[in-house]
Amino acid sequence: MDFNLNENQLMYVDTVRKFVKNEITPHILEMEKAHIFPWQIIGKAWKIGIINLCIPESVKGYEIDLISTAMIIEELSYGDSGISTSAMCNDLANVVIAQHGTDQQKERFLRPFVEKPLLASFCLTEPNAGSDNSMMTSFISKKDDGSYVLNGSKCFITNASYASQYTVLCKVGKPTSNFMACVVIPVEHVTAADIPDIGNNTRDIKVPTGGKIMIGKPEDKLGQRLSNTASVTFEDVIIQPDQIIGDRRFGFKYIVDVLDYARPMVAAIGLGLAKRALAVTLDYTRERKQFGQRICDLPVARETIISMWKRVELAELALFRAACKIREKAKDAGIYASLAKNTAAEAAIYCTTEGLHLHGGYGFTTEYEISKLNRDAHIIDIYEGVREVQNMIIGREIV
Repeated sequence: MDFNLNENQLMYVDTVRKFVKNEITPHILEMEKAHIFPWQIIGKAWKIGIINLCIPESVKGYEIDLISTAMIIEELSYGDSGISTSAMCNDLANVVIAQHGTDQQKERFLRPFVEKPLLASFCLTEPNAGSDNSMMTSFISKKDDGSYVLNGSKCFITNASYASQYTVLCKVGKPTSNFMACVVIPVEHVTAADIPDIGNNTRDIKVPTGGKIMIGKPEDKLGQRLSNTASVTFEDVIIQPDQIIGDRRFGFKYIVDVLDYARPMVAAIGLGLAKRALAVTLDYTRERKQFGQRICDLPVARETIISMWKRVELAELALFRAACKIREKAKDAGIYASLAKNTAAEAAIYCTTEGLHLHGGYGFTTEYEISKLNRDAHIIDIYEGVREVQNMIIGREIV
């Protein structure tokens, strides 16, 4: 495993780091308090090429390797994990197309994201199917003319209010089927000019092929307030055969492939957030004095800072191990993806909690960024598979 970065990787890190320093961190508390969707940031990120990272060279003209992808997401998350979650969701929705779609499907469904700063949604979770995907009830049924009709509801869907395309996992034939399909539903393109900010409004979409998609009010979340999350309901949406990715019976396999790709990316989000928590805590404890010396020089405080640093370093090692395994298509890539996800989530929660503690009473106010980081951290432990599910995967592979 080579920890030396090549010229391209160093360029990506430098580009994103400058972008975050200039566009995000100076304004992040004001942006979060305003609770307005960060279209402007996403548009600038699209212009410099740091979203839509999974789109293959055949469509985009160049390809970004998995290590670079992880580093880009990590650096973006150092600025704000909500913004990076919205950006990464495009890859979550589109990687299954990149991995299993035909050349025609890649061109049709991925090309628009190269041409405009559009957003996509990955629709998997349902009200009664969170960790257990087999409990989903959204389904497609075949019509006499060979097309299909999709009905069902999804919840906690990132980018739902602003998406121009929905990648949907659903049952085949009936809600109790053992087979799952992956379908892609492009809709009318939405940009910042079309919906600057959805506010607390719903959105109804007439699907070009027929049927309707109804988007609920955005969720009022504890953290990551700069990412959009809402429910999605599909009502008699017509699906043509060429909208089905791969084999319509292999949806569960595609879920595993997507999540094996996504979990290291979530780890990168957690790592970036943990690094930011460590950085702001170091800044604060270097400046503030108690008992006649800087807080960072007090032995008890320094032990905490050391523990924060250790967890950040271990999370980074786990992330790059997982990314290398996935890049090599190793048979045991899944276990390392789960390890990276859990390790980074633990680092994010620990660093933000202990960082807030070292800020004392000031950490409990919204004036200091550590309180925001603490709220943002908890979702890292939950989305793309809670820690217990990751441990189930790790335990199954070990034994």
